[in-house]
This record gives sequence, C-alpha cells and structure tokens, in this order.
Amino acid sequence: MVTRLSGEPDLAADVVQEAFVRLYQRGTLPDAPAAWLVSVALNLFRNVRTTHRRRQRLLTLERGSAVHSDPVPDPDARLGADESRRLVHGILSQLPERERHLLLLRAEGYSYRELAAALELEEGSVGTLLARAKALFRARIPEGADALER
Repeated sequence: MVTRLSGEPDLAADVVQEAFVRLYQRGTLPDAPAAWLVSVALNLFRNVRTTHRRRQRLLTLERGSAVHSDPVPDPDARLGADESRRLVHGILSQLPERERHLLLLRAEGYSYRELAAALELEEGSVGTLLARAKALFRARIPEGADALER
C-alpha cells in the first residue's frame, strides 16, 4: 500500500519499518494491530511528503542566494574541483596505508595525540611521519597540475 502511494520502494520500506518500530516501542498491542500499523504508516508517509515539499520550497537556488552562504559555484569552478578531487584521490590511493591514514585523519582535524592513538604510533614520531607523508604526497603531484598547490 505505501509502495503504491509513494512509488518509491525504499521510502515505503523505511516508513513501514518505522511503523513496526513504533508498535514495538508502544509496549502493548492495540485492539486492531493491522489497522493501527496502517494508520501509523500513512501518517509517517504524510509527514515525509510534507517535509519533502517544505524543503523543496525552502531550499531553492533563489532563497539560497539570498541567505549568507557560499555562492553556487559556476560550472568551471565545479569542474576544477572535480579534477582536484580525482587527482587527490588518485595520489592518496597510491600511498602506503599508514601515510594515507595519517594525511586523511590530520585533514579531519585530529591532533598528534589522537593520530598516535588511532594509528597505534608513538606520539613523538607523529610529526616526522606526517612530514614524510606530506612530502610523499607532494612528490606524486604531476608537473603542471594547476588544480593542487604544491
């Protein structure tokens, strides 16, 4: 029933699953469990659709440009960002696992202490290992790659 209403099998499965979770959380069975489940599923589906419509109305490009946010990138900038992302991903995939993890975790803001704990390293060696990983990464940037700063 929810699949026919939504036309989206994944959404329907999520709604039905949430209805069963709510039945379980209720603790007791209602007088008519099937009717209760249908009612809850329909209400959940209605809530999902209302939320989706509200988001579509509120999150338009026009409204987005009116608020204080980053401007929508032009196609050339987006293309450059995609090229940079592919280049970085390619270089990272060539690095040894430890160096790749060091660089990724550091980029996420991990401190030297957190890096040492996460990667089971001596805290005193993290700086040296990180410098080597950065040098290894930089060495693999192709000549003339404008997308990345050396």
